[in-house]
Amino acid sequence: MKHYGGLTTFQLYLVAVAIAAFATACLTPVVRLTALRFGWLDHPTSSVKTHRVATPVLGGIAVWLGFAASLIAMRFLTDFPTGTLYSLRAILAGSALVFILGVVDDLKKPHGLHFKPKFAVQLIAALLLIKFGIRIRFLAPDYLAAIVTAFWVVGITNAFNIIDIMDGLCSSQAAIAALGFLLIALPSEHIYVNFASAAILGAALGFLPWNMSSGSKIFMGDSGSLVLGFVLSAVALGTDYTQVNPLGVYAPLFILLVPMYDTLFVSALRMLRGHSPFLGSKDHFALRLEALGYTRNQVVAIAAFAAAVLSLCAFLITQVSTAWAMAIYVFVTLYVGGLSWRISRIRMT
Repeated sequence: MKHYGGLTTFQLYLVAVAIAAFATACLTPVVRLTALRFGWLDHPTSSVKTHRVATPVLGGIAVWLGFAASLIAMRFLTDFPTGTLYSLRAILAGSALVFILGVVDDLKKPHGLHFKPKFAVQLIAALLLIKFGIRIRFLAPDYLAAIVTAFWVVGITNAFNIIDIMDGLCSSQAAIAALGFLLIALPSEHIYVNFASAAILGAALGFLPWNMSSGSKIFMGDSGSLVLGFVLSAVALGTDYTQVNPLGVYAPLFILLVPMYDTLFVSALRMLRGHSPFLGSKDHFALRLEALGYTRNQVVAIAAFAAAVLSLCAFLITQVSTAWAMAIYVFVTLYVGGLSWRISRIRMT
């Protein structure tokens, strides 16, 4: 890979993070003022809403534009190999499709789009990735790998949408996951994973202060959370995790475990009560931690710490022997199981 300006490859990754963070941070207040001007607000009109005042939404516009700006800038700073360029084009095009879906859904609040057309568009975006060769490679035959890849992309895309129920929670989880994928993929030749991870890391970091602000708050909305989930589901498919042991192939499950866990946890509790998993409720683990007395900032910090530890576990799994990797899987599984039992007993109003 050739690049310009005398920068090392690692420095280029830092530039990609900086461009995305700067663009997103600068664009977010512009989007917020526009949302206020045109009345693009998220009103607390139902019992499942966790905010108390109408808040500007569509912050995802700044997130996607920052992400796209970083990748486009890297295109002119770097002479990507053909395969890398194709992969980045697929991620950028697929994220654009999901981004447009999110914008439409945000504008149709408070009810939003039905889940069926949302899944259909996300499936098209997943098929676009598969068409460009971004798919699961440890399964055979190819049609089975394609089916599982589509489920993976749609599932992770919606997991980040579902976890976006508290200021800073979704964007902090995305930033930590992107950093995890970037660090694991650094030694590899899958350059598109590094640049896409760096760009989405910067976009998430650039948006986070505005989302956490008390006086100039804005929500990212589906236009942001769906993009974060889609990009991270794509980069998870592009790195070789099995150079040391075969169990490393499941490392992405740990990096993305917090949003995956919330999705499965909420869906299970809803179905146990005979409710549809697609209907909103206050069963999220973050809200249960809040019910224990933690502040929202503390909950976000706890979730971020958990994501960081899990990403470290994912890295270790790719570096240790099969026996040690199995031990890490067993320990984390038992711990998560015990935690699930504990927080499921918290009474929610």
